[in-house]
Amino acid sequence: MKKQILLFDLDGTIIDSQEGIVNSVLFTLMQYGISEKPENLNCYIGPPIGDALERYHHFDKKDIPEAIHIYRAHYKENSMSGNDLFDGVLPMLDEFLKRGKTLAIATSKPIEVAMPILNDLGIIDRFSFIGGSSLSGERPHKIDVIRHVLSELKVSDLSQVVMIGDRHYDIEGAKLAGIDSIGVLYGYGEEEELRNAGADALAPLAIDLLNIIK
Repeated sequence: MKKQILLFDLDGTIIDSQEGIVNSVLFTLMQYGISEKPENLNCYIGPPIGDALERYHHFDKKDIPEAIHIYRAHYKENSMSGNDLFDGVLPMLDEFLKRGKTLAIATSKPIEVAMPILNDLGIIDRFSFIGGSSLSGERPHKIDVIRHVLSELKVSDLSQVVMIGDRHYDIEGAKLAGIDSIGVLYGYGEEEELRNAGADALAPLAIDLLNIIK
């Protein structure tokens, strides 16, 4: 596919943030008397934390704002460092930049968390714009983030844009925004999940994106 503007999810697509997210979810659940095994919590990597708490542990809507606050406070205190780039991500990003592509982040992570992580990893300057949710509750869903990024980049031709992510939230958000999408298989989503959501292409490895996007 021929694309000029590439939007990347963060968790599970650019960075491996499994340990930090799972530990903060475990801590949050414990505050509500819920015991869970860490291996059961990879489903929390990708979606907005409020949506995930409601879907996977049936949190009441009235409890979700407090739970989000607990989760984010723990994450900020304990998990801002220790995130790693997935194999092949750095050369993939650099090659796309050599080709003259515009790169941006579209993440459900609060922007106040995403930017320090990208800065610590030394890759923040590779992106023309970094879009995310916010600690104040703005842009709670992936479609909100994608539309925000498209607006900030002043995109006029949606056919030139593709969303790249590892979960069905990324694919579904792209569809709602009217752009194509690529599901990556090295993150935390399953191939069936991404196919069922309607991904236009699948990339087993980060470096494979270079062969899919022209």
